[in-house]
Amino acid sequence: MERLRLVPLDDTVAFPSMTVTLPVDVGTDHRVFLVPRHGGDYASVGVVAEVVDRVRLPGGGRAVVLSGLHRGVAGAARNDPAGHLVVEVEAKPDETPPRSRTAELEREYRAVVLEILELRGDDGRVAAFLRSITEPGALADTSGYSPDLSFAQKVELLETLGVVERLELALRLQRERLAELQVRKRIRDDAESGAQKQQRDYILRRQLDSIRKELGEDETSVADEYRKKIADAGMPDAVREQAERELGRLERMGESSPESSMIRSYLDWLLAVPWAKRSEERLDPVHAREVLDADHAGLDDVKQRIVEYLAVRKLRAERGVPDDRRSGAILTLIGPPGTGKTSIGESIARATGRKFVRMSLGGVRDEAEIRGHRRTYIGALPGRLVRALRDGAAIHRRRSWRCSIRRRTMPSATTTSTSSSTSPTCCSSPPPTWPTPSPVRSSTAWR
Repeated sequence: MERLRLVPLDDTVAFPSMTVTLPVDVGTDHRVFLVPRHGGDYASVGVVAEVVDRVRLPGGGRAVVLSGLHRGVAGAARNDPAGHLVVEVEAKPDETPPRSRTAELEREYRAVVLEILELRGDDGRVAAFLRSITEPGALADTSGYSPDLSFAQKVELLETLGVVERLELALRLQRERLAELQVRKRIRDDAESGAQKQQRDYILRRQLDSIRKELGEDETSVADEYRKKIADAGMPDAVREQAERELGRLERMGESSPESSMIRSYLDWLLAVPWAKRSEERLDPVHAREVLDADHAGLDDVKQRIVEYLAVRKLRAERGVPDDRRSGAILTLIGPPGTGKTSIGESIARATGRKFVRMSLGGVRDEAEIRGHRRTYIGALPGRLVRALRDGAAIHRRRSWRCSIRRRTMPSATTTSTSSSTSPTCCSSPPPTWPTPSPVRSSTAWR
């Protein structure tokens, strides 16, 4: 047992064969005991170090240069007459194990560390230092130089007295470090390749912008075209402000952004809605009755209710009664399939000079199909109402043409009602076994 002055190392670990310079005064001692300390806890194993040199610092302080010799286990401690802490140290120098037990570990340890040095961009000096070490214990202690190991890992390595066990521990720690460095390198390479791709895309976009400018098809012309269409669309103020706000976003992000296609699709739909287009409504009850009689036989109660509705609309317009939210009415046609509800709607549209759109909601289970999806969804589309507003004219012309052909080709059909009219109809009357359709339930059923 040897009594040595204890020199604590706060959050630092020194290993044998390691040279350190500490700003401490060890007096005339030639050897000291270096022990790692974290907070108030000391490690059980330290390093016996020899004083190599004593230096004086510029401020008047003293420092010593210490060189680690071997490990030591701390025993009983006490204060010397000068008040310094002295500890009994049991020397634990490395015992060289058989070569057969360490040869493979040394070879694998060197390979892992050399690969780490290659990833870190070593200039060859550290690799040469590693190759010069022949003792397995000293080779394992080189892990203490690694800045990637934590304080606890270095203390664990210091407290491992067996050379073989220490070499295995050092190999495991270096493997973990190598795996971490490989992951970092892969992430860095991916980031660099992504940055290179972005730079390449930027150059190509700049060239594409130059080509578009030469052709007069740059983004500015696209934005100006949208701005002109918005000004000519006759949108309400709230809709126009929203369209201009989206157009500003499109100008700022450019065509390269994946969101630009979504914004352009949204603007196209806003422009497709006929904001400033209104059909010229014809409020003529006599003409409406003539059209209804020409298109349908029977259904006198339905025709009478429609004519009454148009007459009220005409009187309100002649007397200058303004329309409000409660002034409108919704005509509801109730009946089994095939009784002529759709064709009556077409006749009303033709009699009043309005566009006719048929929107079937049978089987619709998602309300988003009617009111539209969120724009953030991939492949989002407006609802059926907005699409009907856009496609109203084309649908009206196509369905009117089909009805006119059916009126010419279908034979006359009689109805089961009490009406004696035998004029041609585009829809057959309900079979005798069906209940007679009753479109008019009450005065509130039409609102």
